[in-house]
Amino acid sequence: MQIAEIYQSIQGEGLLAGTPSAFVRTSGCNLRCRWCDTPFTSWNPTGIEQSIEMIVDRVRLLACRHVVLTGGEPLLFDEVVPLVHKLRDLSMHVTIETAGTISRDMQVDLMSISPKLSGSAPSIDEHPLWYARHNAARHNKSAIVDLVRHSPYQIKFVIDHLNDVKEVDFWLADLNCIDSRRVLLMPQGTDQIDLQEKDLWLTELCTERGFLFAPRHHIAWFGLTRGT
Repeated sequence: MQIAEIYQSIQGEGLLAGTPSAFVRTSGCNLRCRWCDTPFTSWNPTGIEQSIEMIVDRVRLLACRHVVLTGGEPLLFDEVVPLVHKLRDLSMHVTIETAGTISRDMQVDLMSISPKLSGSAPSIDEHPLWYARHNAARHNKSAIVDLVRHSPYQIKFVIDHLNDVKEVDFWLADLNCIDSRRVLLMPQGTDQIDLQEKDLWLTELCTERGFLFAPRHHIAWFGLTRGT
């Protein structure tokens, strides 16, 4: 597998926010989000080929019970299945963070799915090829249905504008299998001031609609810093 980094930190997003975790970040992605905060795994992917054994050995040295496989898009790699099996055999709690465009035949402790809304597409003028590829790949209903069928899950939508919530409603109606108690809305951004402004109206909206609010704690704790 192409690995960009392996490190220890605190989970900053979602249902397990605040949990000390080992992060395994793969390099490579089938999408190109305009606001991607890990371009070294997508727009300019860099990484080192590592075997499952090498990855597991490095994770064990971090001495964390919780392991997060993230990216990039970790489900691009066939090796993710035996890696998950090995980690769970060692009694580790495994979360996979994915855009939900690819399905794999396996079970994890938490499947963290972040479907990409239309606003995530790159500029059609600057990146016409990736604009088309991104939009063709970003909405894969069958993959998400399969992923939530096999594992406990959370569905985490990144919200940039108030109108994005209309698209969330469309996704949930189309999927028709998602527990609303596992739907989280997270503000888009990497600037703390910008995030605080979005938090104000997004928390109110979550209260009105019955969704969970997912602040980006790691930005407040560490800023946009690699390895956190």
